[in-house]
Amino acid sequence: MQNFDYQTPTRLVFGKGVIKKLPSVMRGFGKRVLLTYGGGSIKKMGLYDRVKELLKDFEIYELSDIRPNPKYDPSVLDGVKICKEKDIDVILAVGGGSVLDCSKAIAAGAKYDGDPWDLITYKVKAKEALPIVDIITLAATGSEYDMGGVISRTETNDKIGYMDPLLYPAVSFLDPTYTFTVSAKQTAAGCADAMNHIMEQYFCEDSTILNDGFMEAGFKSLMINAQKCLENPEDYTARAEMMLSCTYGCNGIYSLGNSGSGWPCHGMEHALSAYYDITHGEGLAIITPGWMKHILSDKTVDRFVKYGVNVFGIDASLDKFEIANRAIEETYKFFESINIPMHLKEVGIDESRIDEMAKHVAENEGLENAWVPLSEKDIADIFRASL
Repeated sequence: MQNFDYQTPTRLVFGKGVIKKLPSVMRGFGKRVLLTYGGGSIKKMGLYDRVKELLKDFEIYELSDIRPNPKYDPSVLDGVKICKEKDIDVILAVGGGSVLDCSKAIAAGAKYDGDPWDLITYKVKAKEALPIVDIITLAATGSEYDMGGVISRTETNDKIGYMDPLLYPAVSFLDPTYTFTVSAKQTAAGCADAMNHIMEQYFCEDSTILNDGFMEAGFKSLMINAQKCLENPEDYTARAEMMLSCTYGCNGIYSLGNSGSGWPCHGMEHALSAYYDITHGEGLAIITPGWMKHILSDKTVDRFVKYGVNVFGIDASLDKFEIANRAIEETYKFFESINIPMHLKEVGIDESRIDEMAKHVAENEGLENAWVPLSEKDIADIFRASL
């Protein structure tokens, strides 16, 4: 078991109607608020009007149209500009993980005099950041309970995971009813994203019985509840459990004391969605089985056996490699069963830029240090196997 130094400063406010606590929470941070959100979904569901009514005594400025795979330019830069010009006290992010990821970069950039890209690329360490409160409307990324976010810079095809302890949200409001209107496509993609967050922590060299059990329960919770959410989008219990499973995904609690894995599937998918702007969860689902097959070996097979037996109930008396291959097949079949496209060609990615993307990943993601090291050729082979 590995040493760790762990702290989660985020307050989680979970359940139906918890937004009524928003005014009292926000007063603790100041009166000048930057409200960040994406498209029109929060307006269609009435959440935008509810927030504005609850905060009628606050001075609110807005940054809208934050897109999936949030962009440095214009969203981060526009948000930083508003914060500096209006002397913002606190950011209120309302929406999914992309809105919150973008808001985290804005929070740090607002307190930095130089180019915020310096912070995102770790050239400079942030000394302070604006506080962030969020209201999550999509179960997926876990950004509401972690210290990071992912920002894309279109002109350079960079998609960078930016992490800093200053970026933990101060308070996260999690009302599962706000996910009732999430589309089937995004519900499935959110499940795939969260499952891969667990996989990136599960497939490692050193783990514990405690963590393995926690993560195996997480896999099963996501698979069972995603199916229920797709069958009945207003199943509160299923939406609630799926939301909490996603919330745990990236803050490290699933794997305290485990060795690191390098998060190889995220490293590879970042290139796919940076170059082609595809849905992140779908990209992860597509490449995960290919990555699994590629790394299966005498070294890794026992981990796949545990995954197959404890998550999918595969007969433990079978040959180890048979169990491992069945586990990979079951993973593929689950994603397919929730209508995720399982080939890169289905999401508009062909052979033409695979070598370019593989080179980009190899140079920027550090996957030579992953649990199973991946070279540029390995990455290209996994991409091709996923076409």
